[in-house]
Amino acid sequence: MNRSKLMNYTERFGLMAALIVSACALQCRQVFAQTSPAATQKTSGARMAGEKAHSPASATGQISEDDQFFKGIYREFYDTYRLGPADEIAIRVTGQPDYTVERVKVSPTGSVYHPLLGDLEVAGMTIPQLIEWLTKDLSEYLINPKVSAALLEANSAKIGVLGDVMRPGILVMNKPMSVLEAITASGGIADTGDRSGVIVLRALRDGRAQTLKVNVKRILEGKAGVEENIPLQAGDTVIVNGNTKKKVAYILSLAGFGSFLSFISMGGAR
Repeated sequence: MNRSKLMNYTERFGLMAALIVSACALQCRQVFAQTSPAATQKTSGARMAGEKAHSPASATGQISEDDQFFKGIYREFYDTYRLGPADEIAIRVTGQPDYTVERVKVSPTGSVYHPLLGDLEVAGMTIPQLIEWLTKDLSEYLINPKVSAALLEANSAKIGVLGDVMRPGILVMNKPMSVLEAITASGGIADTGDRSGVIVLRALRDGRAQTLKVNVKRILEGKAGVEENIPLQAGDTVIVNGNTKKKVAYILSLAGFGSFLSFISMGGAR
C-alpha cells in the first residue's frame, strides 16, 4: 500500500504529540490509583515534566476542567472494567486489618487469596460486583462489614478513544481491533466529527510518538483498501477531530493528557 495514505501527521500535531509521549515514557504517573474511590478527592490534572506552571487563578480553572474530562473517563473505566489475570487489586475491611489485603495479583487462573475467605474467583468481575460479593460473604463471619476494593493495576491491553465520538473513553482489547471498530465501540463519530481526519497516536518503544491519519470516511464509503483500516496496538489513542474543545490540538494541550497516555500504555498505577 502507498504509505502516504497513512502519512505521519506531523505538520500540525506531530511535534506536540512527540513531546507529550516522550514525557510519559520518562515519568509514568500513578494515574489510576488516584482515581479510585479512596483517592478521588486527591485527583488533579497531573502535569508531566516540562509543562508550564500557571498562575493559581488560571490553573485552578484549567485543572478543574481537565479533571472533569478525564475523571469521567477513568470512573467509567473503573466501574465497568472486568478483572483478569495479572491485574492487581486491594481489598480493605474497615477496622479489620487482618482481613485487609493492600495489594494482591490475580493469578493466571483468575483467583486471589483472602485470609478469611480463602481462594476467590474474581476473573470477570467488576470492582463494584467484587465489593458486593465480598460484603455478602464476609457478613457470615463479621457484623456489618464495611468493605471497599480498588483496582491498582489494570494489565489488560487498552486503547483510548477521544474527541468527537459519542462515548469517549478507554476500551479493553479483548480481540484484535481496527480503528473503525474502536470508533464503533465508542458509539460512532458525532455529527460534528471529522471523518476524514481521524488521528491514531502511537507511542513507540524508543519514547518517540508516531501519528497516523486515517480517512474513516473512505472506509465507511467502501473506497478504502483493507489495510487503510489500521489495526490498533495496545496503548494507541484514537482521536476524532471535532468542534472547539474536541479539536485534536485542544485535547493534546489538556493538562491531564500526558497522564492519560501513561495509563493507556503502562497499565495504571505501579
